[in-house]
Amino acid sequence: MALAQSVSDTTAVSWVANDRGLISLHQGRFADGRVFLEQAIEGYRTADNRAGEALSLSNLSRAHLGMGNIAKAVSIAHRGLEAHLDIGRTMRLANGHFTLGIALTRADRHEEALEQFSDALRIFEDHRQRLWQGTTNFRIAEVHLAARRPARAAQHAEQALALGCIGGDRMRGNVLTLLGRALSGLGQVDRAQACWREAVNLYDQCTAPEADEVRKLLAPSAAA
Repeated sequence: MALAQSVSDTTAVSWVANDRGLISLHQGRFADGRVFLEQAIEGYRTADNRAGEALSLSNLSRAHLGMGNIAKAVSIAHRGLEAHLDIGRTMRLANGHFTLGIALTRADRHEEALEQFSDALRIFEDHRQRLWQGTTNFRIAEVHLAARRPARAAQHAEQALALGCIGGDRMRGNVLTLLGRALSGLGQVDRAQACWREAVNLYDQCTAPEADEVRKLLAPSAAA
């Protein structure tokens, strides 16, 4: 960022601001991420870079979700999707649908979320993006679990495991945790605990904080 600013390269400043925003999101620093992403969007608009603006809008939606601003996140995700639609780049459009689906899930607008994920999944399938297919199936499973449809949730979680997901072992741990919850909801406690034990092992390998929460699911009181 310092180098880009020193030569007044506004395009580079915008890209770096977007990257700093993404890093902040991964570190759970959502307020910092919002500042960086708003800086990126301002730069992209000044340069009339619609593609960059659409990308950072989707990321900004995630920042607001992390801050608990769910209605704001949905609104921004809609703007990002509209920008992707204007541009017409198919793969980016899939990411726009995907981001809006996540925001709608958090807003408990389950059927609308499923529509967005279905649109994203169709594009990922057409472009043979196997890992994105898996990740979208995981998000669909989240919606079904939130809507108290554990059988459908388990089905899509298993599909996500078969396809693989963006995010490596930590994401696989997330899928296994969700699958365990779905199986528990179906009364399949032994299978659920097997999923959770595998999830804890994966989380421990990458020192993910989710391990402690899953250990609580494995505690005798939780099983009872």
